[in-house]
Amino acid sequence: MDSADVIVRSIRRASVDAGFPAPAPEAARHIIGLGLMEAMAQLFPEADPESCRRLSDHYRHHYLKASGEGIFLFEGAEDTVASLREEGCLLAVATGKSRRGLESAFDASGLRDYFHASRCADESFSKPHPAMLLELMDELGVEAGRTLMIGDTTHDLQMAANAGVASLALCHGAHSRETLEACQPLACLNDFVELKSWLSGHVSRRESHV
Repeated sequence: MDSADVIVRSIRRASVDAGFPAPAPEAARHIIGLGLMEAMAQLFPEADPESCRRLSDHYRHHYLKASGEGIFLFEGAEDTVASLREEGCLLAVATGKSRRGLESAFDASGLRDYFHASRCADESFSKPHPAMLLELMDELGVEAGRTLMIGDTTHDLQMAANAGVASLALCHGAHSRETLEACQPLACLNDFVELKSWLSGHVSRRESHV
């Protein structure tokens, strides 16, 4: 989902509500993908745990209000996910969102039924810790060598490296191509059209999982 700008605006508005200076847009964009408490602690190192909880509550208010007005899928996203599911891949979500946030995203996008499993930051360790990926692989019975992490932040790619699995980067998200390439993914792709083409040329659906 094309939610980066909404996340940045929500973080900046939440910081003002909670009595903190609004972070620069680039700083707010960098923490996308982390669990909410971890993100607030990184953005506001001077904040104590109670302040981080207050920041998180204000963020949820602004984000849920904005997402209710509409956050849209990237072009080609649903077609790519549907194709992978139809061809036998096991699909899972590992997200920095809370369970409530992910369920809201599933409802808004209509993608829920394509995925076999999911893990959220309030159920496990936050990225880049490998726990969410390891738990998903265990749940689905998939080995590291048959797992591919697709993400648009360095947190995603670092989580993949920490879990010992391969990764692909999408460059239309929160982090720049340069920072993504520094994590050494298999490829750094511009959009879902390129992603679908890359997967068609590199992944044997009958023998691999995503």
